[in-house]
Amino acid sequence: MNSALELLQTSSLGQTVRSAGYLYAVLETLHVLGIGLLIGSTFAIDLRLLGVGRKAVSVTSAMRHLLPVSYVGFIMAFFTGVALLSAQATMIAASGAAPWKFWLLVAAGANALAFHFGAGRGLEKWSEVSMPPLAARFAALLSMGAWTGVVFAGQMLPYT
Repeated sequence: MNSALELLQTSSLGQTVRSAGYLYAVLETLHVLGIGLLIGSTFAIDLRLLGVGRKAVSVTSAMRHLLPVSYVGFIMAFFTGVALLSAQATMIAASGAAPWKFWLLVAAGANALAFHFGAGRGLEKWSEVSMPPLAARFAALLSMGAWTGVVFAGQMLPYT
């Protein structure tokens, strides 16, 4: 793992991010915007799965409109995150918060896959009902918890 981090850090990407004037600040800004798109749209879907707005919008409609936004946010956050990591990969990985952020990202992704291949498969059957099934609500709570943890761990990287 350390050799992969060292390779990333010594790559031309890492050297460019470290040396190019305002590039780090631009990447960090785009990273925050990507996180906002990802988590904002994901939380809106999660809240709808928890029953918020059930009389105003169906789960299907919420997901149809918000999932593309979350995908754009994820792509932005992923690529800018890798670029930011490349600037100081070994130092960031040494932070006590790094394993937390990594495993919470894995948990958020696994939860999303589990929803889409589990409770979400029957979406057509329950999308219009007043309250989604317990498995869908549980997935929404896990999603909100995991993404909140990812953001918190990311903020703690410089301090641990």
